[in-house]
Amino acid sequence: MTVTDFRNDLVESAEACQFCQGNIQERVMGEYRSAFAVKDKFPVSDGHMLIVPKRHAPDYFSLTRIEKWDADRLIEIWRKKITEMDPTVTGFNIGINCGESAGQTIFHCHIHLIPRRDGDTPAPRGGVRGVIPEKMGY
Repeated sequence: MTVTDFRNDLVESAEACQFCQGNIQERVMGEYRSAFAVKDKFPVSDGHMLIVPKRHAPDYFSLTRIEKWDADRLIEIWRKKITEMDPTVTGFNIGINCGESAGQTIFHCHIHLIPRRDGDTPAPRGGVRGVIPEKMGY
């Protein structure tokens, strides 16, 4: 694959991508420089947000340092908003799937900010280790 082929594939992917801003603009809840926030269409819990870079980047490892910093800042902004709006929130999971084998289904980087509440699951120990259920209890 040549550099030109790669760029053409990236442009075509961005045009069809449901997370590229032109395709999701009406759902944007807030933004910070190079990233924006939207509610997850299939939330794990009330208040589940997605933090998305504006640039079409396939996964977290393809983000620039500035994009990572902006996404991190937006995570902090939304953590504060969520906890102010809902005092029952007592924790968060922050997750990023990179690659099909890791569960990524939309190949535009997005970071899940998932509010958690005491008692929302009977055994929360293991947290993100729960992506492979038999690894959760340790």
